[in-house]
Amino acid sequence: MSVATLRFELTEYKMRLEKARNAMERAGIDLLVVTDPANMHWLTGYDGCSYYVPQCVVVTKSDEPLWFGRRMDANGCRRTAYISEDRIKWYGDEYVQSDTLHAMSALGAIIVDEGHGSSVIGVEKDSSCFSAASFEALAASLPNARFQKADRLINWQRLVKSPREIEYLRGAGKIVEAMYQRVSEVLCPGIKQSDLIAELSYVGTRGVDGYWGDYPACVPNLGAGADASAPHLTWTDQPIRGDEAIFFEFAGVHKRYHCPLSRTYYLGKPTVQIRDAEAAVLDGMQAGLERAVAGNCCEDIAKAYSGALARYGFEKTSRSGYPIGIGYPPAWGENSASFRQGDRTELQPGMAFHFMSGLWYGDWGIEITESFLITEGEVEFLSSVPRKLLVID
Repeated sequence: MSVATLRFELTEYKMRLEKARNAMERAGIDLLVVTDPANMHWLTGYDGCSYYVPQCVVVTKSDEPLWFGRRMDANGCRRTAYISEDRIKWYGDEYVQSDTLHAMSALGAIIVDEGHGSSVIGVEKDSSCFSAASFEALAASLPNARFQKADRLINWQRLVKSPREIEYLRGAGKIVEAMYQRVSEVLCPGIKQSDLIAELSYVGTRGVDGYWGDYPACVPNLGAGADASAPHLTWTDQPIRGDEAIFFEFAGVHKRYHCPLSRTYYLGKPTVQIRDAEAAVLDGMQAGLERAVAGNCCEDIAKAYSGALARYGFEKTSRSGYPIGIGYPPAWGENSASFRQGDRTELQPGMAFHFMSGLWYGDWGIEITESFLITEGEVEFLSSVPRKLLVID
């Protein structure tokens, strides 16, 4: 039998399971179907690029968690998760992309066989890996169950990081530092955007200082010139031109833990507009970081940031930050708290955030961000890249 290679002590997984069960109890849920790959990984260690087909972890009040997925992925569970053999359940390929069968019907039959057919079942309806068809099939196979929305129930349990998780985040921070170092070495007018991405991707995968680079939950974003007005564009084969701004947003990743970071470069003499935006963003970030203290709330950071921007005549209508940790495609954010007005989530030591302070307007944009850890005192930055507009003459 294969022996799983766990990234955390078994006691840590047991503590996570207890947190999940306590959250289920508070929500009145008897059985939870976890389909978010990051939540599956956090609960059990499972780490497979298999989220394009139905899969999940099932948590009840007392049984050991159950892994459910495609038959060919069962060995992936045996290799990466602590799940025992009798709790690994799979479906055959006749269910894959079938017009008449659905894997969630097979899961429903398993739930009935285990005596939970009349339970209150929580589902992550807003998970990108749980389709409408999946819910319809599961609900049809469990006519006596009562379904309850459980979006982000597990996500909220992940906010405060353990010492080992923090170690992985710090490793990811070292990787993103090395990636930006390589960008600064090769960025020049004429280099193709695709060649730039190839350079930083090589460094990001190779890793640094003993921390190897995992694949990112989101591909690198790159905005040059007018494209900098759109925060989620990717690269092309176009050459970098002088006398324009170019921003990057990518993450260092180690063992699925992400440290995202954005920086804006200017090739030539920056315009007054870009310099004014730089001053606004940096002052706003400093104001927000001063409020990033244990006991304060997420909205305190957002208010401080937006207040500083307003003094410069700028406004950010989107949120200015979110928690980070485990990430799987399509995004590295943890999908719980946000830096925005109205979010009264209390900041606690061990929480990690990406301060997404970017500004985007009609034909230009600027991104200078930080990822940091809440501590008992001042924040700990997870990487060290100069926090300013990076000018290349």
